[in-house]
Amino acid sequence: MKLKFIPQHDQMDCGPACIAMVASYFGKQIPLHFLKQNANLSREGVSLLSISELCQDIGFETYPAKLTLKTLDENGSLPCILHWNKNHFVVLLDVKKSLITGKKRYKLADPSHGIIWMSEKDFLKSWLSDGENGVALFVSPTNSFYQQTFPEEDKVNLSFALKYFKEHKKKFILLSSMLLLGSGLSLVFPFLTQSLIDKGVNTKDIDLITIILISQVVLYLGSITIEILRNWLMLYIGTRISISIISDFLKKILLLPMGFFDTKMTGDFTQRIQDNERIEEFLTSQSLMTFFSMITFLVFFGVLWYYNVSIVLIYSSLTALSLLWAQYWLKKREILDYYRFREKGQSQESVYELLNGVSEMKLNQFEDYKRQEWEGIQNKLFKTTLRILRVDQYQFSGFEFLNQLKNILVTFFAALQVVKGNMTIGELLAISYIIGQLNSPVNQMISFFRSLQDAKLSLSRLNEVQNHEEEEKEGLKTLALRRAFDQDNDERGITLNNVSFQYEGPKSPFVLKDLNLFIPEGKVTAIVGASGSGKTTLMKMLLRFYDPTKGSIHYNDDNILDLSPKSIRENYGVVMQDGFIFSDTIERNIATSDVEINSKKMENAVKVANISSFIDNLPLGYNTKIGAAGNGISGGQKQRILIARSVYKNPHFILFDEATSALDAENEKIIHDNLQEFFKGKTVIIVAHRLSTVKNADQIIVLKNGEVVEKGDHQDLVSRKADYYSLVKNQLELGN
Repeated sequence: MKLKFIPQHDQMDCGPACIAMVASYFGKQIPLHFLKQNANLSREGVSLLSISELCQDIGFETYPAKLTLKTLDENGSLPCILHWNKNHFVVLLDVKKSLITGKKRYKLADPSHGIIWMSEKDFLKSWLSDGENGVALFVSPTNSFYQQTFPEEDKVNLSFALKYFKEHKKKFILLSSMLLLGSGLSLVFPFLTQSLIDKGVNTKDIDLITIILISQVVLYLGSITIEILRNWLMLYIGTRISISIISDFLKKILLLPMGFFDTKMTGDFTQRIQDNERIEEFLTSQSLMTFFSMITFLVFFGVLWYYNVSIVLIYSSLTALSLLWAQYWLKKREILDYYRFREKGQSQESVYELLNGVSEMKLNQFEDYKRQEWEGIQNKLFKTTLRILRVDQYQFSGFEFLNQLKNILVTFFAALQVVKGNMTIGELLAISYIIGQLNSPVNQMISFFRSLQDAKLSLSRLNEVQNHEEEEKEGLKTLALRRAFDQDNDERGITLNNVSFQYEGPKSPFVLKDLNLFIPEGKVTAIVGASGSGKTTLMKMLLRFYDPTKGSIHYNDDNILDLSPKSIRENYGVVMQDGFIFSDTIERNIATSDVEINSKKMENAVKVANISSFIDNLPLGYNTKIGAAGNGISGGQKQRILIARSVYKNPHFILFDEATSALDAENEKIIHDNLQEFFKGKTVIIVAHRLSTVKNADQIIVLKNGEVVEKGDHQDLVSRKADYYSLVKNQLELGN
């Protein structure tokens, strides 16, 4: 059996890629995207436990072990998956002992690097986790593995691009006409060259020579004009298609569930946008130019055939040989593109961190370390680029050598025919011109194959996005809000029945466990607990960023799984701990999606959030730009803008997650008093540590290690002197 090497697409894909390679060794081609969707990936990657569980799901028996190198060499069944450098996974394929030196060498399939051989010393350096032992996962297929059917690998298909061409149909027709006209004009030149020598120079006909030369000048001017118009049209069409493709990609990205974003780094997304640009380049400049270059090639090829069949055979055989040479090195280059994609993503991630974390780096003298880390990434990128350059040079050098050899042999054969009297000097010059014109389409074809390879690689990465299930599905209901004539308001609200949640697989720790809660409509519910107790996760579940692992959440009589996530969020005003300030004006940050900003709502929102004095003191007032590309604001100002944003929305549900944690006591009291009027008639959920924020809530829920340990109002919970009392005793003089 032979293992198929499968590179990782993103920085966190090494585990699923290793499983896909092991499965291929045992005869099953399992798509990487299928394994990723079932691997419980997080932004930290995937754990060995999750890899083991996924292997079991697809029909493998698994044997995780912590063992010495001697045990691995003597008893380990290959291939197996190794934990590598404490943050990566690779597949061990083979161990061989040199007959000459007696030293062992290890063959690995590294999803981020390729198939590599490694010395024992280097192997131990990366594999050992505690100085003596390393971690390995041994697998063996069961009958279930061979009986299961898996999804087929998505075919790389560029047919989706046809809709973009249709939008510019008339301009494409005009561009095609110009390219055809340009090809037609170039066809005239060899015949003019032949006539110039045979009928003009040989017969000493000055008038004919003058006419031919003037004709060539006119044709050159026509070709230049066509070239200018063609380039303008190419730029226009290419730019418009690029905008459409990337816009549709961003639209698709924003329709995906939050779980998709949890496994991606910023660099992965920016690289995928560049993938879209590569596809656009292939669709416009490369495809069109190659198509019309091939028309030019065929026309000149026919003319060459007309002049001499033997020359055509020599030319064709050497051209075919040069194309095969180029194709061989293109296959070598294919895998290197994956590495460059990954390393460019890491590079962009590193730069993003440097720019956004500069203040913390200066405070903690972290600058040199992070800069050296960036240099390390650049060195890896440089080595990959060097490998690509080496492959390109081999390809180019061999191709050019065969190309020049072809030109020399054709010229020699044509000159021989002139010496023998079988061909005129004019025909020799015409053939030389034709050979020169044929070289350009052949070079264009090589560029086309390279661009096609890049486009296919890019498309395979984009398929993961395009084929990912959207969070908005057909048949989902809209969240029904309370009606004025409802009489059973006490029974309306949000109900959690035995809700549990895990971020990773079924054996990972529970973040929330067996929650049974009722959040009454029109009341204020406070949720408190120590850091890590699951409060923020619970909030995100109510917003349907995540679905319960077990149990159910109901909005009145509707199961949350039957409700449109968008319709839920439309009715929420939310201030999260990590709330985001957009690079835009203050008023746009508050009004967000409202095209026409309601001045009364804006005034009320700013008043409730107690931020009007801050805005009034700015030279541009509400039009002051803030965020990453604008004025810096303090943590307290940021929180007040976020509060104003939720108030402006005037939603049915309010969800505040540590919404006033950055405010001073005076501002917090003013905003707290302002919010009391705003809260009337709304369902309010507040997550906070400060007693002043939660003590007036209708009910207080205490979470501890993901479980509800207490429920009640402030007085009741304080009198119990249990967990709630412990949380707030340092804020009030409660005594013992």
